[in-house]
Amino acid sequence: MAETEITVTLHDRLSEIGQAAWDACACPEAAQGGRPEDPFTTYRFLAALEESGSVGPGTGWEPHYLCARAGDEVIAVAPLYAKGHSQGEYIFDHNWAHAYERAGGRYYPKLQIAVPFTPVTGRRFLTRPGHEEIGRAALVEGAVKMAERHGLSSLHVTFCTEAERAAGEAMGLMARKGQQYHWENRGYADFDAFLADLSSRKRKMIRKERRAAQAFGGEIVHLTGDAIEPAHWEAMWHFYQDTGARKWGTPYLTRAFFDLAHDRLRDDVLLILALRGGEPVAGAMNLIGRRALFGRYWGCAEAHAHLHFELCYYQAIDYAIARGLARVEAGAQGEHKLARGYLPKPVHSLHWIGDPGFAQAVAHYLEAEGAAVDEDIEVLTGYGPFRKTAEEEHQ
Repeated sequence: MAETEITVTLHDRLSEIGQAAWDACACPEAAQGGRPEDPFTTYRFLAALEESGSVGPGTGWEPHYLCARAGDEVIAVAPLYAKGHSQGEYIFDHNWAHAYERAGGRYYPKLQIAVPFTPVTGRRFLTRPGHEEIGRAALVEGAVKMAERHGLSSLHVTFCTEAERAAGEAMGLMARKGQQYHWENRGYADFDAFLADLSSRKRKMIRKERRAAQAFGGEIVHLTGDAIEPAHWEAMWHFYQDTGARKWGTPYLTRAFFDLAHDRLRDDVLLILALRGGEPVAGAMNLIGRRALFGRYWGCAEAHAHLHFELCYYQAIDYAIARGLARVEAGAQGEHKLARGYLPKPVHSLHWIGDPGFAQAVAHYLEAEGAAVDEDIEVLTGYGPFRKTAEEEHQ
């Protein structure tokens, strides 16, 4: 294997690599059936983004998928995009861009190895089993060479795993740390067992919120697979569009993505809908991994007290407990999640900047930022809703 030449190529369409070769690297654990660990890096999800026009010309996300081959065998792939802005990333570098351009540089386009619009940790250097080290190295080298060859300012690898962060640092990339909120399943038998882990005040608050939310005048249903009908996607699109317009100005996903999701992704999707008279009045869209539930989009046609918390957080916990999932990742930001059992966890990214002086400045910034994030995680965890032991209370 060591004597086999490794070649790295770029592809503007995922179909040029092919589903079998891509998924052999992205989700080899699903080859014999079952769910992938990360539904977002599967061929079917990334192809739906591309084919729906959610990424591509005019979006600021131009696909240039990386593919490393040993001889004729695909051993590693990565979802690489040329970015014309810093939107839809959730590990943001707007300040870097402003500083670079004030100094006379051109920050955009830049390169991004990421799942667009998706603040979910997962492998970004997708390698066949047994080719992890050589495949990852080939992808990093290929991406950096592309940036250098085209005179691009930078390369960013966002929401990578902790192992990839360590490997990337060893290859000379700069590491960055952030945080988001996750709920972890401690072997709970049901929601009441989870509540028993909380302080009395937080238990009462959550029970009160759930009662108020469930009194909206209808029923709450969980739909996945063939139980999801076109009308449910239509409602979710309207919810998503309304929330997206208020949060981001222009929603990232096109209407066509939801049609493709119905055709190709509905087994990966859990819709949690609030129905009145059979009509959705609010909903949350989640993707299901092998060990985690990933909350993605929420919206409503009517405002009801605490219904957002119920659909996005509490119902997700119910689903995870019932199916033995290890955690719920509820997306980016939101300190309000802390009181509801979602604790801060670190997230990682890697960065390469071509200009040596600017790279040095960013490295100093990242060192200070990382220390602040560690402190925030420690402090916020201490403010979590869980009951403290006598020893913890006296620390």
